[in-house]
Amino acid sequence: MPRFSTKLITPKAEIDRKLYFYTGIFSFIFVFLVWAAAAVIKNDASFIPTPAKVLSIGLNMLTRGELAEHAAYSIMRVAGGFLLASIIAVPLGILMGTLKIAEAFFEPIIGFIRYMPASAFIPLFILWFGLGESEKIAVIFFGTFFQQTLMVMDVTKNVPVDLIDVSYTLGASRKAVFRKVILPASLPGIVDTLRITFGWAWTYLVVAEIVGASEGLGYLIMQASRFLRTDKIFVGILVIGLLGIISDYLFKVLYRALFPYLRSQGGTSTNDKE
Repeated sequence: MPRFSTKLITPKAEIDRKLYFYTGIFSFIFVFLVWAAAAVIKNDASFIPTPAKVLSIGLNMLTRGELAEHAAYSIMRVAGGFLLASIIAVPLGILMGTLKIAEAFFEPIIGFIRYMPASAFIPLFILWFGLGESEKIAVIFFGTFFQQTLMVMDVTKNVPVDLIDVSYTLGASRKAVFRKVILPASLPGIVDTLRITFGWAWTYLVVAEIVGASEGLGYLIMQASRFLRTDKIFVGILVIGLLGIISDYLFKVLYRALFPYLRSQGGTSTNDKE
């Protein structure tokens, strides 16, 4: 018992996988109990509904197909904005992390723009793209692209210089060093970056669906707020969280499938956690 307790408070010490898994489950139960207690104490469904009330309205919306329709539109928008951002950000980030001249050219302007809130650009996006799907995808793209580019750049820059120097010493060309050293060494970090930034794409969903939307989970939340339907707001938020955690899990599965050698070598990526 003393060794077990010491391990729990030792920095960066690994813990049993079952303990890790059940601790995560307990965190959900804890939040659920706090929510239920707050709802009972407040006793005002328009302020904070009970979990039973939210579950009931959620099942009702699911049965009528309303929830699935809103979720489908939101998934399409988040996936569209994220894929568009990734198609440009990943190669650009690799280029910036590999060549100093590319970093010098792109990093200052990208670093400048990334501090600008995506919501401030909504009027411009409406002017440029109208009120259709392009405007909503543009908001998600804008909120994801700049951070993703810089993170991919950092991952590529962190490839150990010793590996590159050894490759040159062994006679490798610049092209071979990029293709056989820098790119393979960067890929695990890039997949991790995609997983993290896909979560950020979900956080811009409500912002994207504030204006000109007639469907989507963000639209559902905004409409519910106008009629003080707090239970529907909770349903929308919880569904976004559920979709986010499912996508996170899928990225972890992809990571394990692409880089099984990291697990066998005791890799330290967060993807190794259950």
